[in-house]
Amino acid sequence: MDNRGQSRGIDRRLFLGTSALALGTLTSLPGVAWAQQSTAAQPGAKPVGRMLAEFIAGFELKNAPPELIDRARVAFIDTMGVMLAGSREEVAHLAVEMVKLEGATPTASVVGQSIRTSPQLAALANGVAAHAMDYDFTFFSGQSISPVIPALLPLAESTGASPADCVAALIVGAEVAARLVRASPRLSNDGGWHSTGTVGSIAAAAACAKLLKLPVEKIVDVLGISASLASGIAVNYGTMTKPLHSGNAARNGILAAQLGSHGFTAHASAFEGGAGFFQTFTRGLSVSLDPFKDLGSRYDLVAFGYSLKAYPCGGRGHTSIEAALALREQVGTRLNDIANIHCMVSKSSAQRINTLWPDSVEAAKFSAAYVVAYSLVHGAPRIPAFTEQALKDQRVRELARLITSAADPDLSDALGDSPAKLKITLKNGQTFEHRRDYATGSQKVPMTREQIEAKFTDCAAQVMSAEAGRKVYAFLDTLPAQPSLNPLWPLLRKA
Repeated sequence: MDNRGQSRGIDRRLFLGTSALALGTLTSLPGVAWAQQSTAAQPGAKPVGRMLAEFIAGFELKNAPPELIDRARVAFIDTMGVMLAGSREEVAHLAVEMVKLEGATPTASVVGQSIRTSPQLAALANGVAAHAMDYDFTFFSGQSISPVIPALLPLAESTGASPADCVAALIVGAEVAARLVRASPRLSNDGGWHSTGTVGSIAAAAACAKLLKLPVEKIVDVLGISASLASGIAVNYGTMTKPLHSGNAARNGILAAQLGSHGFTAHASAFEGGAGFFQTFTRGLSVSLDPFKDLGSRYDLVAFGYSLKAYPCGGRGHTSIEAALALREQVGTRLNDIANIHCMVSKSSAQRINTLWPDSVEAAKFSAAYVVAYSLVHGAPRIPAFTEQALKDQRVRELARLITSAADPDLSDALGDSPAKLKITLKNGQTFEHRRDYATGSQKVPMTREQIEAKFTDCAAQVMSAEAGRKVYAFLDTLPAQPSLNPLWPLLRKA
């Protein structure tokens, strides 16, 4: 069967058109402001950049609630793990080769590599590695803060910043990202922008400005600079350019912070001003500045949290994977008796995943046909599932030909939750069905401490010995209390 035919696969109009982001549950949360209609800054109101800058400069980790610090700790563990594993991917190798050719002053380590380079180039390579496997956690409209830790690490190494400084910087970066998304929640799904490259650039700049301990006036400029550097279009999902969005955003963050720290200027109303960030990127979508008003009084990193990924592929397909795993137990050895596998997803998920047989490892991460078929044949798709060798598996390929899909209006996405229904029909007419609303690692089905450590261990094993992996994990597990980051750098570099 040709998966490219109109009779199979998700209707292409769902990929080319736009869809509404389901906000019913989230927009009704008490005390949380969401964009409901276009809203301009009121006369005499404080500019967004100023509000953000005052929050960034004024945030103190000593006043942060323990749960907030713990969220940051786990974020460092998860990101470091996927960055280490991602450093072995071909896209990361290509980025590092380019970095080597630049011949920059070696002041910062590149995670999982033997080279040292400038902070900006290290951030570029780190960011690509962090997003290479699409294994990094989701936080407000995808991996909006994927570039933050990749940027903080080289800047911290080159400046001698402390672990506590890094934790504080990550927190402010996350809070800035959350407010930007809440101000215009349809920017990604309907606007077509990749939040990792757009929102992520600004979040990384905010974090870097905090790490450099810049004053409010300079942070305003840093944020304005980063708003101009923001970029990333969703059409490049399934290609090497998607992880490049993270690398570029990480580099943008350091670039904006370094320029701003030396007096480089930007517009004071770079976000809400005419032809500013919101007007330019939203193009008529709803925008509200209300979400910026609760900065510092509540923390979205706690109120909403993030979703860790149990599988190294596009998060939109994780519920389909787990529905397949549930049905695998029921179908048992009768895979050869399957006549059809029908996968139902939401409209916005249909924009991000497809039922085409992938022509590359990158494309496999967004192919429902591949991940569902692989899950039925082999079980949970882990790192080995996304290799050139795995794509040659004929059993998976033959089963993938039986997969059809459609958007189901009863399935809605609540900013990170991507429900799916799977129906398997055997040749004798017997059917098996399973619906999965939340994937492992989501806020509804959080990973246990043991699962978090197991994921890190598996990722680290792609690069280093088990002993070295345990040392890195132990360090990160107590990160906020560590006196210095110096013991970490040699462990992260490839011998």
